Amino acid sequence: MADEKPLRQISDAFKDLASTVNSQTEDLDVASFSSACSLVSPLFGCLGVAFKFAEMDYVAKVRDLSQASKSITTLKVMLDRDVEANSVRNPGSHTRNLLRVKRGIDMVRLLFEQIIVTEGNSLKGPASKAYERVFAPHHGWVIRKAVAAGMYALPTKEQLLKKLNEDEASAKTQMQNYTVASVPVIAYVDQLFHSKNLGIDW
Repeated sequence: MADEKPLRQISDAFKDLASTVNSQTEDLDVASFSSACSLVSPLFGCLGVAFKFAEMDYVAKVRDLSQASKSITTLKVMLDRDVEANSVRNPGSHTRNLLRVKRGIDMVRLLFEQIIVTEGNSLKGPASKAYERVFAPHHGWVIRKAVAAGMYALPTKEQLLKKLNEDEASAKTQMQNYTVASVPVIAYVDQLFHSKNLGIDW
């Protein structure tokens, strides 16, 4: 990431998605959504062993959506196809993978929110709160225990910002931009699931 600004790339991509959602004139296309989500992947890697499971799972699910974008135009069409095929809840279905990816971007949103309001150099508090809110309810005891242990190996905030090639002021701005932009995008995906009576807690 030597000369790259991953936080800026992430926030810019999600601002574009948010403007599409807020315009209410077109559905989110799979290609744009998966491309924006792929930019988030390195963040999980930067958090170390605590989020290794999330990184592996998230990257695989985003890759599936990216592949799907070659033949499926919008997220709505993608859900419609899985509903028609009665494959929504099947392991590996695009819809199931979309739900997992949505949780990933939601966890990052909460992580950024917590980093912004938390004093000090430790990421343990922000990361723990974000994990507990988004992932923990869907994980068994073994994974939760492994994540809890991994929290002690998290980088410091200073180390994270160095990996992301940011100083504290610029990082805060980009984190706030992502936090704001991701809200309507996450709400859009949730609404797609609710419109099909699929729920979002499975």
